[in-house]
Amino acid sequence: MVELTFLTRVDCHLCALARETVAEVAAGRDVRVTEVDIDTDDDLAAQYGWDVPVVLLDGRQHSFHRVDKDRLSRALAGLGA
Repeated sequence: MVELTFLTRVDCHLCALARETVAEVAAGRDVRVTEVDIDTDDDLAAQYGWDVPVVLLDGRQHSFHRVDKDRLSRALAGLGA
């Protein structure tokens, strides 16, 4: 199973768009999606600031600001999901 961590924050327009893409690409795959509001974690807020949304795959940064559906799909397939 691939761990996809979706870093976001409240009232983030890009996050809302990325959330839809993540949900669409992850559907039907062996992927566990965890959404984290960076503003609830001082370390994440300091690390990512205004670079949200961020997608981490198995703990490694895959994308930020915009999530490309095809690129994410290929990355998940490459990880066996």
